Amino acid sequence: MSVAEIGLPSRKKQVRTLWISDLHLGTRGCQAERLAEFLKGYQCEHLYLVGDIIDGWRMRKSIYWPQAHTNVLRRVLTMSKRGTRVTYVTGNHDEFLRRYSTLVLGNIHLVDEAEHVTPDGRKMLVIHGDQFDVITRCHRWLAFLGDHAYEFSLVLNRWLNHWRERYGYGYWSLSSYLKHKVKKAVNFISDFEDALAHECIKRGFSGVVCGHIHHAEIREVNGIQYHNCGDWVESCTALIEHHDGRMELFRWEDSPARESEPVSVSAEAIR
Repeated sequence: MSVAEIGLPSRKKQVRTLWISDLHLGTRGCQAERLAEFLKGYQCEHLYLVGDIIDGWRMRKSIYWPQAHTNVLRRVLTMSKRGTRVTYVTGNHDEFLRRYSTLVLGNIHLVDEAEHVTPDGRKMLVIHGDQFDVITRCHRWLAFLGDHAYEFSLVLNRWLNHWRERYGYGYWSLSSYLKHKVKKAVNFISDFEDALAHECIKRGFSGVVCGHIHHAEIREVNGIQYHNCGDWVESCTALIEHHDGRMELFRWEDSPARESEPVSVSAEAIR
């Protein structure tokens, strides 16, 4: 039975598909409250969780799991119970789940990659993308080192935005700024996109939906429609497919829901 047949309240926005990635549940950087609010506002036929949903790397060292993170999982389970097909695509931070690939739990499917067909019949590869990251694949120790550096930048980011908001300035992402300014980071993103486009051409896909690099984007790369979900640590972004096949990039900063958020940030929120 589809979601539309169940007769849920019409206040939710009706869409065909939602894609979210890089939630990093189990870390302090995860913006779980915003994510739960986003999911609450949509009714979809298919929800793709495109990797790095639960951060197993971080949880191996220490457990951090507030109620807000449980609320996100409960929201996903509720959507599944009400008819949404949930496809969980594994990533490198939740690679501990890859041993259970092809597992089906009710309306939830665990896979390493998936194929999505658009309303007009185009095939799209849905994959986290770490397989096309040379650092993650070939230099695992460097990937762990980079993860620690990224976590440190997020701590600085929280403090910086705490003071920015106190003085009336909007949210600003330090790590996103560095990604766009550092030449090697820009080249890395470009190489990542090219590698995925090449894989799609080789396997006969018209497009790809991925995550991994925390850089939300919809654009054409070498004739392939490239879509990146972004993340729910910094940018709070998602991909939305409407019933007519139109693809939209959702940004929390541009959404009406953001206007209802309190301006101040408590001391607890920045620890």
